[in-house]
Amino acid sequence: MTTETCYIDGAWRAPQAAATHPVIDPSTGDQIDQWALGGDAEVQLAVQSARAAWPAWAATPLEERLAVLERIIARLIEHEAALAEAVTRDIGAPVRLARGAQAPAAAAHFRVARTAAESFAWRTMRGRARIEHEPIGVCALITPWNWPLNQMACKVAPALAAGCTVILKPSEMAPQSAHRFAEALHAANVPRGVFNLVTGTGPAVGDALARHPDVDLVSFTGSTRAGAAVAHAAADRIARVTQELGGKSANLVLDDADLTRAVTQGVRAVLQNSGQSCNAPTRLLVPRRQLTEAEAIARTVVDATVVGDPRDERTHMGPVASLVQFERVQTYLTLGEQEGAHLVTGGAGRPAHLAGTSHARGAFVRPTVFSNVDNGMRIAREEIFGPVLCLLPYDTEDEAIAIANDSPYGLAAYVQSADADRALRVARQLRAGNVHLNGAPVDYAAPFGGYKQSGNGREWGEEGVREYLEVKAILGLATAR
Repeated sequence: MTTETCYIDGAWRAPQAAATHPVIDPSTGDQIDQWALGGDAEVQLAVQSARAAWPAWAATPLEERLAVLERIIARLIEHEAALAEAVTRDIGAPVRLARGAQAPAAAAHFRVARTAAESFAWRTMRGRARIEHEPIGVCALITPWNWPLNQMACKVAPALAAGCTVILKPSEMAPQSAHRFAEALHAANVPRGVFNLVTGTGPAVGDALARHPDVDLVSFTGSTRAGAAVAHAAADRIARVTQELGGKSANLVLDDADLTRAVTQGVRAVLQNSGQSCNAPTRLLVPRRQLTEAEAIARTVVDATVVGDPRDERTHMGPVASLVQFERVQTYLTLGEQEGAHLVTGGAGRPAHLAGTSHARGAFVRPTVFSNVDNGMRIAREEIFGPVLCLLPYDTEDEAIAIANDSPYGLAAYVQSADADRALRVARQLRAGNVHLNGAPVDYAAPFGGYKQSGNGREWGEEGVREYLEVKAILGLATAR
């Protein structure tokens, strides 16, 4: 059992309460560890530490703060193999995904935050008014389990660059990733109290942080339901809350697109990380006359996907992150057929080839494609967070845009077209915070965030730094200085 799971005021400590959380290997269903959980006592200590450290850190010259970020980057790169291993142990991410994307994201976000802070216009003149940007103060950062290092780094890096001190509350489902991340920051000699980690549940730690009177900002990533709860908890004291929440992203394949390429990329994007990405393009819109062909392409891609042991280099898709998540996805797989969607491939249950192996009880979901889906079906409207793709037919471009926008979410969207101008014209009509044209990957320097129930505020790049700042206008200056 791991006991010293909280990092407060520059040192590891064991939580005072006896609460624990079992660590389950999602690929086997076996318990591999037990993690001690923090609670209100650790929240109080961490906030006190961050509050005490904030004045000095906020007053630290920018170049010195950026030097700390440089040390963090070096340590994250040095520890990258251990970080990747932790992600595989925590959530069952295949090793090649953990090594190729999950772990490298940590250092990448610190690099981007460093560059953004270095070029940021901290002081500007507007007439006789000087506009200054100052760190907001103590920040509570609440992160999910699906891309644990990515989410921790994209919050911690800009907050530290801006001059804020932080308390990180990672998901209790990804404790090893968080522990390794904190070890890297400790090795980088981040000043005491500037970075704190409290491992615990949302009700015990997340809620206490959101309500704490000495927390100036709460940054939350997770489900829309949990995001609403965080906002309510912080509302009474008018604390700033930024949220990156759920998604049900549409992928519009226009009638002039290369159908094979577009559908292949779309299916692979959904299956990556076992469908557990908030911006996964889980609604694939295709011209009605091409629906049958699109089904065949999708089936071929799924058939070629290797599902199995996440520690095997050949594996494309591992389990979902937990048995709880497995059961949630199974509910939607049954619901899809009940709603009348056409099951192209996959469906309820575990992959048959895992029967009789050590992974027979693991949280493995069959990669699934539903077709002829109506946008009113629950499988088309609700975030499943699993390897489940919905094919929706449309007749006209305007209808495709209307279907894409007919969603409570607006995190990401995707457009495929042989005509770049047409793709851009369609993108401008989509109500989403990120629109990817013709397979463009994510860009850590571009703002990330959504419309509608996908949240508020932005992360990544300059916008990510800006979220951790207050704006002050100093009026009446005789000259610019």
